[in-house]
Amino acid sequence: MSERKLKTRDEIASSDKWAVGKIYRNTSDWETDFSHLKTKAESLSDFSGTLQNADQLLSCFRLMETVNRLAEKLATYAFLRADEDTANPEFIALKSKITDYSSELMAKEAFFEPEILSYPDGTVEQELKEQPELEMYRFALANILRQKPHTLDRKSETMLAAVSVCLDGPHQTYTLMTNADMTFPAIHGEDGKPAELTESNYHHFLMSPNREVRREAFTTLFSTYGKYRNTFASLLMTSVKNFVFESRQRHYSSSLECSLAPNHIPVSVYKTALQTIHTHLDSLHRYVNLKKKLLKLNDIHMYDLYVPVIDVPESHYSFDEAVKIVKEGLAPLGKEYLDLFSKGIESGWVDRYPNKGKRSGGYSAGCYDTQPYILLNYNGDYDGVSTLAHEMGHSIHTYYSTKTQPYIYSDYSLFCAETASTTNESLLIHHLIDKETDRDRKLYLINSQLEQIRTTVFRQLLFAEFELFTHEKTESGVQLTAKDLCSFWHDINIQYYGPEMTVDPENDMEWARIPHFYRDFYVYQYATGYAAANSFSRMILSGGENAVEKYKGFLKSGSSDYPIDILRKAGVDMETEKPMEEVIHTFDGLLDMLESAI
Repeated sequence: MSERKLKTRDEIASSDKWAVGKIYRNTSDWETDFSHLKTKAESLSDFSGTLQNADQLLSCFRLMETVNRLAEKLATYAFLRADEDTANPEFIALKSKITDYSSELMAKEAFFEPEILSYPDGTVEQELKEQPELEMYRFALANILRQKPHTLDRKSETMLAAVSVCLDGPHQTYTLMTNADMTFPAIHGEDGKPAELTESNYHHFLMSPNREVRREAFTTLFSTYGKYRNTFASLLMTSVKNFVFESRQRHYSSSLECSLAPNHIPVSVYKTALQTIHTHLDSLHRYVNLKKKLLKLNDIHMYDLYVPVIDVPESHYSFDEAVKIVKEGLAPLGKEYLDLFSKGIESGWVDRYPNKGKRSGGYSAGCYDTQPYILLNYNGDYDGVSTLAHEMGHSIHTYYSTKTQPYIYSDYSLFCAETASTTNESLLIHHLIDKETDRDRKLYLINSQLEQIRTTVFRQLLFAEFELFTHEKTESGVQLTAKDLCSFWHDINIQYYGPEMTVDPENDMEWARIPHFYRDFYVYQYATGYAAANSFSRMILSGGENAVEKYKGFLKSGSSDYPIDILRKAGVDMETEKPMEEVIHTFDGLLDMLESAI
């Protein structure tokens, strides 16, 4: 859809917009609550130095809940409204206000954990006995005490909170450079005429059936990145050094441990995932070889990976049709889940269509005092249907968690975040493949799921291995250059994709295009989340009602326990190789289906 044809925000029907007015009617109401927030937050400092008293500790917990709930409600409204139209100065100002104040709020609360940790052993346990209403906070307090060796004194914690924006400088610069400053030369489209190349349409060109279009888009994009290789290397490695600095200040043995420790994720989970995927790289090699054969290529390059193996007429689904298809796919989850899904559609959870200035992509948002909200840019293709299933998975996870848990345990960890959304996708694609009778359409769907596993499991673990390399080298004192990063990226792509894949030199700059590398050790969670989701979907499809109840127990758990333990209780043990092995089993089964169908 071209920008010229896009509707303005005002032209979008209210029934197609999220019901953000349920949070605040207007900016004036938001400003009133923002003033209340600042007033309430001023009282936080009154508790500094008093937390050894059980009643004071309880009162402090309650005030922090009041303040943080209000801050999250304000932030939710501001961010949603800003994303409706990214050029609207009114909502840009709100977003900026609450973002800036959030840093101040972090600094105001920075005394809490260091003070708890400063007391002699046994103090917190005694307070729990003295004040029964503190019992709800037992797990939260135990989690703080677990971090005792890694929490700094009050002055240092306040300093780190205050400079957090500065430490995030490389990421902010990277974002501005890639989103605002960089441009790419025009390429030739499928009609042979000059076509604009951007980050947002690059993937579209990679899916072109015209190989020359794919090759030119690939070469042009990464050649442009290559012109700034030293700048990108400096930005990335400064970001890595910042995190290594923080991990050392907090007395962790490694930056990997520092990243995983807050959620009590053993380092072995990360490394087991890498070891398991290495054991099964032959499955990815098999896929590459099969794709080369299906595309009838003499040689296969990285820019050939995204093109569908078979050309099928593009299907178009109205939004109502998408809702019906997704609900059919999620039927194994039972009536209660489907009723929640319908409630979300009917209650203004979803902002459905693109409009001028609207943020691209899709996400799920919301907080304890709002309903879930989903941003879509639905355009009627299969990806749009799948995205609806994915984001609804996030939102129903949020709904269950906030309705079941008290505020302090209502959020769920990043480690668990992608599991619910991907379980929905897995159930949907299984349903569509199973019911499809058209041979070509079935092949298309099978390849779609193979690509999802390739990009979400194999590719993200390749990324995770690159991250581990950059951090471990930095920790050992090695100063990595652009040449070093490109060399490692080249070699690891050869290792993952196998001897049939031609890894062009332009691809060596791909690491510079991955914004997630500025969120240290984040990407592995896509792979582990997919593995957990795959295990859940297998259990749901074969285990009936008991499996569904266990899964809903996972959705309702929030952060009431450590992520590893929440998943284990629901039947998925991420400390073992089994979930990742089951993903490979699913991948191999799809390869078998693809081979038998051709």
